[in-house]
Amino acid sequence: AGASVRRGSLGSLRHDDDPPWRAERGSGGGSGGSRSVFVGNLAYSVTWPELKDHMRQAGDVVHCNIIAEPGTTLGSKGCGLVLYASFKDARRAIRELSETTIRGRPIFVRENREEDDD
Repeated sequence: AGASVRRGSLGSLRHDDDPPWRAERGSGGGSGGSRSVFVGNLAYSVTWPELKDHMRQAGDVVHCNIIAEPGTTLGSKGCGLVLYASFKDARRAIRELSETTIRGRPIFVRENREEDDD
């Protein structure tokens, strides 16, 4: 059940020094209330606007980031992080957007486990 995604320009990786998922957590904190999800198996050519457009199917996306990996094809690590406005939207993304496709690749979506590494 793939979704069509608008193609963006290449090279529009976003790499923020202080990503919002480090500072903003859901009401329960830790693994019980994360509003942030990890998205894996992305094609290296997927841009953050494409990912954000796709992930909006589950709710209000506050921030989206493709994880950069210098020295790889198009500078991408092939995964990203998405911060939703609510825990409910993040849960919906995990439930409904796993196994959907972006640029012909099935993605997986799980809770972001790295947000507590402050």
